Amino acid sequence: MVSIGRDFKDAKALLAKLRASRSRKLSQYPIALPHGTTTLRGTPHLHKIKGWLNKLGHTDRDLDKLKVIHIAGTKGKGSTCAYIESMLLAHGARTGFPKRVGLYTSPHLIEYTERIRLNANPISETKFAENLFEIWDCLGDGPRSLQLLALLSFHTFIKEGVDVAIYEAHHGGEYDVTNVVNQPAVTATTTIGLDHIDELGPTIENIAWHKGGIFKTGAPALSSPQVLEVSKILKCRAAAKGTSLRFIQADLEDIPVPVQRVNASLAREACREFLYRQVGHILSEEDIQAGIRNFAWPGRFQTEQKNGVIWCLDGAHNPMSGLHTAAWFNSISHSR
Repeated sequence: MVSIGRDFKDAKALLAKLRASRSRKLSQYPIALPHGTTTLRGTPHLHKIKGWLNKLGHTDRDLDKLKVIHIAGTKGKGSTCAYIESMLLAHGARTGFPKRVGLYTSPHLIEYTERIRLNANPISETKFAENLFEIWDCLGDGPRSLQLLALLSFHTFIKEGVDVAIYEAHHGGEYDVTNVVNQPAVTATTTIGLDHIDELGPTIENIAWHKGGIFKTGAPALSSPQVLEVSKILKCRAAAKGTSLRFIQADLEDIPVPVQRVNASLAREACREFLYRQVGHILSEEDIQAGIRNFAWPGRFQTEQKNGVIWCLDGAHNPMSGLHTAAWFNSISHSR
């Protein structure tokens, strides 16, 4: 085992080393569905994850007790997760539940600590390093960087005793390391398009197959509106997983950015399902509006004004995202 220090700087150095040395080789997984071909790819990020969690002392029951809201998709996963966090915190402030909300997202904008939040605040650098090295000491060189970060989130949320844990899947769904939870509270897919084709396959149907892998028996399955090819695959996946899929229309008209209306509407329904099924609570209009007001997700449709100049910031990284960003920028430009 490599000899390393113990502070946050050392934790970042370890993650950088693991990221640099990760394997680029992808596995092939032909799938026995009408759209399946020998070019349908999947990287088994779930490989060994349960064994590692058990070695850390975390059982399947511990994971189920996190009451995970699991979000997959191509566009808007992070925003949807952040809207869920904001609405649940607004409801908790009004009713007392949930008191502690965990959020795991990726990638981070500036610092690794942003990926793991407790009640909308990134965990401290001290806690990040302390928990990461607890895992490293126990498991050694096994996990790769993303696996280690996911393990860190589970380890942290279990230790902190959160009332709900909101999880953004990394790339896919079926083989994604975040898909280790057997009994999530709610599952949802945001808008699906072509992205990460080296890992997930060359067609939108292949990608939809992976994303639908987060659906589970007994957990409500929700989705943003999808193109026909995607909706067919998602319905098939939901049925195969023992649940039914409900598509959520974007009807929160007071949100100015159209794509964020889609994300917030999906988030609202995920919160409604979670609260009613867990504690019989109703998400009120007050909770929804407070959640929208308090929502903050830097680097996504963000504007900043400095020295009389308006800066428009967005982390679009694929053609689908780029189109939404361009439309948003044009709307801002034309309104000035």
